Amino acid sequence: MHRVCNVLVVAGLAALGLGCPSGDGTGLDEFGNPDGSGTAADSVTLSGHIQPIFTQNCALSGCHAGTSPAQGMNLGSGLAYANTVNVPASEAPLRRVRPFLPDSSYLVHKLQDTQATVGGSGSRMPLGGSPLSAVQIARMRAWILLGAKNN
Repeated sequence: MHRVCNVLVVAGLAALGLGCPSGDGTGLDEFGNPDGSGTAADSVTLSGHIQPIFTQNCALSGCHAGTSPAQGMNLGSGLAYANTVNVPASEAPLRRVRPFLPDSSYLVHKLQDTQATVGGSGSRMPLGGSPLSAVQIARMRAWILLGAKNN
């Protein structure tokens, strides 16, 4: 039987100190990174990993930036934490980011296009742009799994 590691699952396993079994053909390193960067999931930070994703894909004019950001959620540098962590989502009965629980975080569902499964609405994010890569989503999930710290 083949064991396949999904990048999204590996991020959670890596945080628990478990890696992808060697020889499974997925090409992931022991931390679940397809690029072999060797970055442990427990080193995912808001400032170093998550904010750059927000800045490049979300905190753009007409989206989640400026004086009237979409859904009142400004994801600009220095503002993203206060606008996401433990803040109720406006489209679903979840919090935008629920520390330690990526599957109970509406932000994750919007990025994965699974928002309808949790009573949400709207489109996959980022709206009008390319979906985030599996690696970017895995990092987001790992950050949340580790407590969504303001670090």
